[in-house]
Amino acid sequence: MMTAQNVQQWLESSLGQYLIEHEYRYYDQVVANIFGYNAVQIGWSQFDFLRLNRMPLRFFVGLESEASLRAEAGFLPIQTNSMDLVILPHTLDFNVNPHQILREVHRILIPEGHLVVSGFNPFSLWGIGRHLKSMRREFPWNGDFIALSRLKDWLKLLDFEMAGGRLCCYAPPFKQEKWRRRLSFMEAAGDRWWPISGGVYFLHAIKHMHGMRIIKPDWKKCLDAKKKMAPIARKIIKVSKQDRSSNNPNQISDLNKSR
Repeated sequence: MMTAQNVQQWLESSLGQYLIEHEYRYYDQVVANIFGYNAVQIGWSQFDFLRLNRMPLRFFVGLESEASLRAEAGFLPIQTNSMDLVILPHTLDFNVNPHQILREVHRILIPEGHLVVSGFNPFSLWGIGRHLKSMRREFPWNGDFIALSRLKDWLKLLDFEMAGGRLCCYAPPFKQEKWRRRLSFMEAAGDRWWPISGGVYFLHAIKHMHGMRIIKPDWKKCLDAKKKMAPIARKIIKVSKQDRSSNNPNQISDLNKSR
């Protein structure tokens, strides 16, 4: 059975440090140029991937002891439309309901908020370990690796727009560092010759909201037009019975003129 201690031991191993080094390299580059007020990292709280971000509030959510807020990634006690940046370092790879996590991320992000995701690529030399009986129970091959194309489809359904990304870790996941060094040329050639076969991918997306524009009547113009309409008073002249019965033609002519 995989425990938190086993996971931490793997992350502290030579192969684990090789992975974390690439993770830091990408997150440091991307989050440093994202501005706002609130940023949160969900998962892997023992690693500060927000260290170069300059937002005033940065905190960590997870079940690790280092987390600022201990909570499940799929049920975040965070206010709706309150976060400018959310990062998910391999959070989707080790959760039974990644769709729920993405829905929660969409909920807490402000419009035009940023999401940065990292995950293991199943179509790579790293993904082969999931199919080997001797490795598939070990971390990280016990996870459910999500294909990059599938993740993009999920994000598009939530109205996220792709803003960037890359792949890394092209060398085979050998535990011995000497073997990884001998194959270090694969890192330099990976982006050029086999760009889709990197062991780890990163994806940067932005949340968009398709809102309505409410058309209101121009009350000011209506009021101005109403002010210009001056009512015309109608002059009403009361004629007594005596005047009506009078045969004075001059008087009758004056009455007609007044009307």
